Amino acid sequence: MKYLFFLIFTLSSFTVSYAQSYSVKGRVFEYGKQNPVPYANILLLSVSDSAQVYGTISEMDGEFEMNNVRQGTYLFKIQYLGFKNYFKTIEVNSNYDFGSLSIQEEATALQEVVVSTRRSTGTQKNDTTMYNADAFKTMKDASAQVLIEKLPGVVSEGGALQAQGENIGQILVDGKPFFGTDVQAALQNLPAEVIQSIEIFDQLSEKAQLSGFDDGERIKTINIITKANRRKGQFGKTTAGIGTDDRYLIGASINAFDEDQRITFTGLSNNVNMLNYTSDANTQADGRPQEGIVTTNILGLNYSDIWGEKFKITGSYNFSKRENLGITNKFRDFVTTSESNQQYSETERDVRINNEHSAFLRLEYNPTDKTRILYIPRFSSESSTENSSFLGETTDGTNLINQVDNLKTGLYQEYDFFNRLIIGQKFNKAGRSLTFSGLLHDGWDNDESDRKARNVYFEGANQRVENIDQRTTRSRQGTRWEAGLSFTEALGKNGMLEAEYEIGNRGNNSEQLVFNVEGGDFEGGTMLLDTALSNSFQSDYLTQEFELGYQYSNEKVRLQTEIEYQDAKLDNNQEFPQQFNLKRSFTAVLPSVRFEYKFTPNTNIQLDFDTRTSEPQVRQLQPVIDNTNPLQLRTGSPDLDQSYSKEFRLRFRSQNPDTDKSWFLFTRSQFVNNFISNSTFIAEEPTEIQDGIILERGSQINRPVNLDGYFDIRSWLSYGMPLDFMKSKLNLNAGASITRRPGQVNDLIGFNNSQRINGGFSINSSISDQIDFNIWSRSTFNTVENTLNPNLNDNFFQQRFRVNFNWIIWKGIIYRLDLNHQINSGLSEGFDNNFSLVNMSLGKKIFKNQRGEVSIMVYDLLGQNANVRRNITETFIEDIQTNVLQQYFMVSFTYNLRRFSKGMDEDVYNEMYQDQNN
Repeated sequence: MKYLFFLIFTLSSFTVSYAQSYSVKGRVFEYGKQNPVPYANILLLSVSDSAQVYGTISEMDGEFEMNNVRQGTYLFKIQYLGFKNYFKTIEVNSNYDFGSLSIQEEATALQEVVVSTRRSTGTQKNDTTMYNADAFKTMKDASAQVLIEKLPGVVSEGGALQAQGENIGQILVDGKPFFGTDVQAALQNLPAEVIQSIEIFDQLSEKAQLSGFDDGERIKTINIITKANRRKGQFGKTTAGIGTDDRYLIGASINAFDEDQRITFTGLSNNVNMLNYTSDANTQADGRPQEGIVTTNILGLNYSDIWGEKFKITGSYNFSKRENLGITNKFRDFVTTSESNQQYSETERDVRINNEHSAFLRLEYNPTDKTRILYIPRFSSESSTENSSFLGETTDGTNLINQVDNLKTGLYQEYDFFNRLIIGQKFNKAGRSLTFSGLLHDGWDNDESDRKARNVYFEGANQRVENIDQRTTRSRQGTRWEAGLSFTEALGKNGMLEAEYEIGNRGNNSEQLVFNVEGGDFEGGTMLLDTALSNSFQSDYLTQEFELGYQYSNEKVRLQTEIEYQDAKLDNNQEFPQQFNLKRSFTAVLPSVRFEYKFTPNTNIQLDFDTRTSEPQVRQLQPVIDNTNPLQLRTGSPDLDQSYSKEFRLRFRSQNPDTDKSWFLFTRSQFVNNFISNSTFIAEEPTEIQDGIILERGSQINRPVNLDGYFDIRSWLSYGMPLDFMKSKLNLNAGASITRRPGQVNDLIGFNNSQRINGGFSINSSISDQIDFNIWSRSTFNTVENTLNPNLNDNFFQQRFRVNFNWIIWKGIIYRLDLNHQINSGLSEGFDNNFSLVNMSLGKKIFKNQRGEVSIMVYDLLGQNANVRRNITETFIEDIQTNVLQQYFMVSFTYNLRRFSKGMDEDVYNEMYQDQNN
């Protein structure tokens, strides 16, 4: 730690040499109009050789500012695609304010041949990476997701889209939320052709944005800036298809934009495992097959607008109905304390029907330029039915120990209502502000299920059979509230102090009642309450936090340090079957440090150190037996402590706009004391664990327990460069991780140590709008070591290779290929190790403007589709294989709606000219 503070002190001292410097600022407009010009390149060049000395990019309102400009004479330049370059020689010997500057649109003769150099793909501005969309070529009808996946440092990993090694959490369009946190839906509802530029950054929490103090809550965000001439009109896509095996698809995504008012409608009905409407039915989305056979119906609406000058609104509503037929095979190797192994295999069939409504609203009111009121409500309701069965067997590697045959039906309902209110007030003195934040979150669950199980326990040639007929009802209600007040005060020219107080409580009421059915079936039998499996439990977790922080920032350095004192009280009450009360008190000191240094406008480094506590959840606290699987019982532990974690993060970003080479480095390490892990007791002979509950030989009971020794260290590195000879971009990436998971088996503590090394590459074309391809490969090598059972030490390898290829061959005839090949080595016997999923289609553009397309597509051409994965926990290693959608053929029709009401630019003219001559 002392070396980190030494580095911070050294870098902070380095900035003293920049004290005698000035700022250059202004605002860029279109000539003859009042339209601001965002993302124009603003440069200060050397007068002698025109080399760039300083540079920045204009903001959304056209404003720009360069600080720390040394005294001297410069050639000032504004550069923006489609406009004439603006030049002016300036003398900087004090702060320089241009005021308003206007640039003229450049007239271009269509007949002339233009030879130009490669356009810069993007640049780095502070912690924001910005890309020019025009530098990445896509097919005419491509979605925003196709464009986003071409960006350096962006990959699809484990079903999630990642940027710079972290999952993307939300999409903004022109700075406004778009489809909430549903990243895939947002990107599929926006065509690539309307995008002007793209920002990738870590967005601070709403509270931190108001107060100016980073509270450590960040979300990896993509902000899509739309073209000015695409902000007024209607655009979208509709698709309808019918295929073999009664497969069908009908979907639509329609956008109606009128400057600030934006409405998006999306609808989908299909039985081809498509969970969200996609602009390309041939694609495999994230490259991983969807588990099970899924029938999906979706309706969605997204709305945003500015009402008057002071009120902004963004909202969305979504309804989905999904039916999933899942067939799953599992194989687990358990950690044991004896020389003999214990293995568990299971085959499950599960039919679930899920209905969900969700609504989101974001209301922002700015009564004055110093007051901001933000209210964010969110509501969801979900109901689902289950009809499942599974057969599970436990062996010692050779002989059968026990077996369960389980049938279950259930009805589950869940409601959730979330409210957040933030009020920020700035004062006339710069840096002085007062921020109030409040939160209220209510949730309700009501479940009812019926279960019939037949348990068989083997003792040599003998066996004992146990039949179970049970009805279980569960009801849970959780209420969480928080309130906080934060005050900031400027300290000197570049410093700021913050004082904050927060208080909050999380309360949960949970009741489980289990009835044994005797003398008949579930309709006519007698229901007898099983007190050994029933429980009524309440838990309250009250916290108070006092925080004091200091922040220093200038153009090169930002340093923030905070110290927080936390007082927490955990109050657990059980009312049934026996009454008891358990109160716990915790205190913690939570320091944090955040440091950022900008080497250049395009290169920076961030270092963060955070500490935090995490309280146990009610399901971990409630001491009631869950016998969903009678061979593997679960229960809670009301005496759990909160965990305490320390986390270090490093981010390095460098984007060279001249060479288009980029570096991204992300590392994270987490160390946890009192980690809430799992304790497993495996019975070697029949054992009574509770009044009336006998754990037979080979059966298990699992309960949470606090253990020390958990850590997780992982890193990710990406390097991007252009391949000019083939008009493409090359991205190389590599990563490594080490994870240590403590676990307890029969009162002995051991560790599962796993290491992972991965590397890969991707090549994304930017050839033209007639041909497009993406070649992607990732190889991962894993090792696992267990200190309690060396028999579980294992190595396994996975390699994934994907090709996405699209080609308009001739006069609107288009060929598409999506290939995903996977190699698995080291999995359990009987699991499919290698497979290739190949999707292919051939289509023809129709209509005069080629907005329509008729195509025939084959899914899983080779009939090899499979889905296999491995999970590693502190008490077992598990391999899982699920059923997936397999080969079918489909004929479909797609129509692209494009109707923009603002003036015509060169691209629109060329598009119409080409359409008329095809």
